[in-house]
Amino acid sequence: MTTAETRAGALPELADVPARDLRVAVLGVGMMGADHVSRIYSRISGAQVVAVSDAFAEKAEQVAAEVPGCRVIDDPLAAITDDDVDAVLIATPGRFHEEQVLACIEHGKPVLCEKPLTMDAASSLGIVRAEDAYTARTGRRLVTVGFMRRFDPEYAELKALIDAGGLGEPLLVHCAHRNAAVPPHFTSEMMINDSVVHEVDVTRFLLDEEIAAVTVLRPRPTRHAVTGQSDPLLVLFETTGGRMVDVECFVSTGVGYEVRTEVVGEDGSALIGLDSGLVRTSGDPSGAARSSGIAPDFRQRFGRAYDIELQRWVDAARRGEVDGPGAWDGYAAQAVCAAGVEALRSGRRTEVGMEAR
Repeated sequence: MTTAETRAGALPELADVPARDLRVAVLGVGMMGADHVSRIYSRISGAQVVAVSDAFAEKAEQVAAEVPGCRVIDDPLAAITDDDVDAVLIATPGRFHEEQVLACIEHGKPVLCEKPLTMDAASSLGIVRAEDAYTARTGRRLVTVGFMRRFDPEYAELKALIDAGGLGEPLLVHCAHRNAAVPPHFTSEMMINDSVVHEVDVTRFLLDEEIAAVTVLRPRPTRHAVTGQSDPLLVLFETTGGRMVDVECFVSTGVGYEVRTEVVGEDGSALIGLDSGLVRTSGDPSGAARSSGIAPDFRQRFGRAYDIELQRWVDAARRGEVDGPGAWDGYAAQAVCAAGVEALRSGRRTEVGMEAR
């Protein structure tokens, strides 16, 4: 079977999907962007990468050469406006996201933007308002933000269990986010903005409510911490519904990539992230076996989540819809992270400042 046949047969055909593939431009082909190009080419049906853009021309040429029919467009804004591009995947550094997402909205191109949506809450709110104006004119939304954990099968199972009332009313959430190591430039503030941001979105996704306040505690740092930085951190979220979420963020464990989430409810608890599927503890005597495997990095741990995320993005874009976290979710994450950074600096409980939805 050819690659094209494999890709075309991955999902059943939808009656309201255009006959031709979605033509995608990928902006930024570093580690994440290059992974996405390969993923779309080899594992996603209904899409093809027709253009890539990157500040490093040699890297862009290398990635484009591996995909038949793909060309390099040096200027990312030119790639967005190109007539042969239907949709855009943004994996450039965060400081470029605002301009690029706004260009996608202006030209009516569906966009999947890796987090962060923008570098601060104010500019992310600007994206929300720009998309709202577009939606008022067209009835369509365009922006998806790359919080891939929502598409992870374990998180999806945990979400379904909560929504079905299988744990009763959720009361507490315990999270652990651990990396083996980080680069020398990785600061404690980056632990909030680049790591804990995922727990921000997980909290909002699982509990269906906003985060109202953040407290950050600094335990004794590991000897492996980046010089002058606090690692690990203990972060506490208070939600608008009175629930509490604690997050252990530890990015220099020397072990591997571990992400665990446990929800404790009135009628039981459920835990994911043990490389064994969801483990539920309740009056039900059934259980689950545990394994000791630890993923080496996030691409292995959430590889399946990225596959599902991109497939659903492609399918939704071909239907003229958005299926996943949107611009508001990107804005909410930035607002909570801003409060988290302030709480880190001040050592005090910090309320989250957000506009009414």
